[in-house]
Amino acid sequence: MDSSLPRFIFFILIGLVKCSVDDQHHNSTRHYDYCVLGAGPAGLQMGHFLSKAKRDYIILERNSGPGSFFNKYPRHRKLISINKIYTGRQNREFNLRHDWNSLLSDKPDLLFKRVSSEFYPPADTFPLYLSMYVKELGLRVQYGVDIGRIRAMQSATSRSYILTDQHGMDYKCSVLLVATGLWVPQEVEFVGSDLVEGYESISTNPEDYKNQFVLILGKGNSAFETAQNILGRASHVHMVSRSPVRLAWQTHYVGDLRAVNNELIDTYQLKSLDGLLEAQLEKIVIVKRKEKGSRRSGGKKHRNEKKGQLYVTLNKYIQNEKEKNSSDVTAEELPGYHIDNFSMRKPYDRVIRCLGFRFNYSIFDSSACPPNSANARGRLPALSPWYEGEDTPGLFVLGTAAHSRDYRSSAGGFIHGFRYTVRAVHRVLEHRYHSNRWPSTKLLTTQLQSWILKRIGEASGPYQMFEILGDIILLRGSHCEYVEEFPLQALPQFSSVSGHEVSKHGLIILVMQYGKKKIDYLGRGRAVTDWTKAWKSNFLHPVLYYYETLPTEEEMKLRPRGWPLPRPKAIHHMVEDFLAEWESPISHIQPLRRFLEHCVQTDLRAFYAESCFRFSLIHRKPPLFCRQGYLKQQGVTHNSLLRQYSLGTGLMPTEQDADPSETDNAFSKYLAQAEASMSSGLKLDF
Repeated sequence: MDSSLPRFIFFILIGLVKCSVDDQHHNSTRHYDYCVLGAGPAGLQMGHFLSKAKRDYIILERNSGPGSFFNKYPRHRKLISINKIYTGRQNREFNLRHDWNSLLSDKPDLLFKRVSSEFYPPADTFPLYLSMYVKELGLRVQYGVDIGRIRAMQSATSRSYILTDQHGMDYKCSVLLVATGLWVPQEVEFVGSDLVEGYESISTNPEDYKNQFVLILGKGNSAFETAQNILGRASHVHMVSRSPVRLAWQTHYVGDLRAVNNELIDTYQLKSLDGLLEAQLEKIVIVKRKEKGSRRSGGKKHRNEKKGQLYVTLNKYIQNEKEKNSSDVTAEELPGYHIDNFSMRKPYDRVIRCLGFRFNYSIFDSSACPPNSANARGRLPALSPWYEGEDTPGLFVLGTAAHSRDYRSSAGGFIHGFRYTVRAVHRVLEHRYHSNRWPSTKLLTTQLQSWILKRIGEASGPYQMFEILGDIILLRGSHCEYVEEFPLQALPQFSSVSGHEVSKHGLIILVMQYGKKKIDYLGRGRAVTDWTKAWKSNFLHPVLYYYETLPTEEEMKLRPRGWPLPRPKAIHHMVEDFLAEWESPISHIQPLRRFLEHCVQTDLRAFYAESCFRFSLIHRKPPLFCRQGYLKQQGVTHNSLLRQYSLGTGLMPTEQDADPSETDNAFSKYLAQAEASMSSGLKLDF
C-alpha cells in the first residue's frame, strides 16, 4: 500500500471535522440581553451605562475601529463642536456645558481635551478619543460585524430581535439599541440629478476648482463648509435650496449655519461674485445644452462657454420631458431665453449636492423597521417620547438618528445633547427591565431652593437639552423627591416610565428655555434685565412650572405653540442673565423663594437657632426650617455680635416675620421702590 495513503485519509478526516465545526459556527446564534448597533459616540455612551450596570451587552461595529464616520466626515476635516477648555471653573459638571465633544463617564479625566486643545478640533482627533474611551472603560465592542438584516421575532410572552451579519452569523437580543447615526447621503430626484456630484465624493483640494463657476445644492453647514473651502479659487460660488439661510446665533439651533462656516455670506452681501438663491430642488433641471438648434445663438457657442458646462432650468420649461434625456436641451428651454436677467442663466462648471444625510432603513425588514418621522422630511425614524421606535417595542434609537424628538428645537442630534438622552434611555431600560426606579434625591422641603440653585448653576443636561429634558420635583409635604433630566414629552407617562408616583401635593418642573419672541439678536433691546419682567426673557433662562396633578396626553397635545409643557397652575421665569449665573439675591434668589413658598404653602426662610427657640415659645407652628432643624436638635448657633450684625443688616428676620402669611418687610420696601407687585416676577395670568 502506498505510504502516503494513510496520511491522505488523515487530512481528509481533519478537513471533515473542521468543515463540521465551521458549519456549526456559521449556523450558531449568539444571545445577549442588549445589542448596541454602532460604535459611534452614542453607541459607546450607552455601552458605558450598560457596563456600569453590569448588563449582558455587546456593541457591534462594521468597521475596524470606533467613530468611523469621523474618518471621512466632515470632508474638510474641521469639527464645529466647540472644545472650550478654559472656563475659569473647576466644576466638572459646569464645564460640560462648554465641552461639546466629551462623553459621560465616571472618570474625571476621560475628556476630549486630552486629544485636542483646539477650539474647533480637527476631525481626526475624535476617533482617537473614542478609542481611548473604549480602552479605558473596557467596553465590549466587536469590530468587523456588518449587520445586513434585522428582523423581529415575537413569541407568546416576549419579543426579540435577530441581527444577521455578512457571514450569516445571528445575534439575538431582547433589546436592540440602534446607534448607527446618519450616513446615507440625502438626495433629491430631478431631471439631471445624475450630473450632480455628491458631498461624499467631491475633491477637497481647492486647486481643483480654480476659476470655476460652481453651484452648490443646500445651505447647511456641509454646503457652507464646502463653499468656504473653494472661495479663494472658484470664480463664482452660488448656493441654492428651498429655504433661506438659518443662522445658529439667531435660531439657537446648533444644526443651523455656524459662524465658523459663513464667510460666503460676506462675499454675497458685499457683491463679490458669490450668491444665495431659493428654489425648490424638485423643480429644477440640470442640463447640458445642445450646440445647435438655438435661435438666439445661431448654433454658435456663447463667449467663454466651455464644453460640458451645466445649465440650470426649470421643469416647466422642458418640452416633451418624457422624450428628452438630461443632456438634451435647447436654448428655448432655458429660463434665460424667457427672462433675460434670470439669476442662474450662466452655465456652471460643476454642481455639488450637499444636502446632509438620512437614516439607513435598508437593513430592517418589515417586522422591525420603525416608520418615518414627519420631521426632517422622513430622514429620521419616528420615536416615542422615550426614544423607542413606534410600532417596534424593544427597539430604541440613540444619538443623531433620534433627533426627530427635538428636530430643530434642541441639541439632541449632536454629541453634547444626545449624551444626555442616551442616559435617559438607559434609565428607562433600568426601570422597565430591571425594576430600578429613575434615580432621585430625597430632600427636605427647606433644602429645595438651594438644590434648585445648584442645578441651575451647574447642571449640563437641562442646559444642553433645553426644553426637552427637565428636572421633576415631586412635592411630599415636609420633603420632596428630585428627579433629574426626565424627557418632558413623556410627562403623561411619568409614573410608568420612572417608577415614581405624584402625590396630592403636586409637582414642580424645572426647564431651561429660550424666549419665543422674534427680536433683533444684536440690537440694544435683545435682553431683559428687570426681574419683574422675567417672563419676557429672550435668551436661555430657567423656568419653573407648578402642577397640582400630572399633565395628561391631551393637555400635552394642546399646549400653547412653542411651549415645552402645558399651561400650569403657576409659572415662574428667572430673568435671563448676561453671565448665565442665576445667583443674585434680589433678581434671582428672592423671587424664586417666593414662588416656591407659593407652591408649598409654607415659609422657606432659614433661621438661627435662637430665633427658632423664640418662635417655638410664642408660635403654635414654628417655621418649617425650625421644625426640621432646631426642634430636631439641629441648627446654627451664634454669638451676640453675629446676631446684632444679622439684625442690623436685615439678614435675620425678627419674630414678627415668622408668620408665613406675612411678607418680608425689607423685601417689600424694595418692591415698593421698584413699583412692582408682590408676585416676584410671577406671571399667572395667561
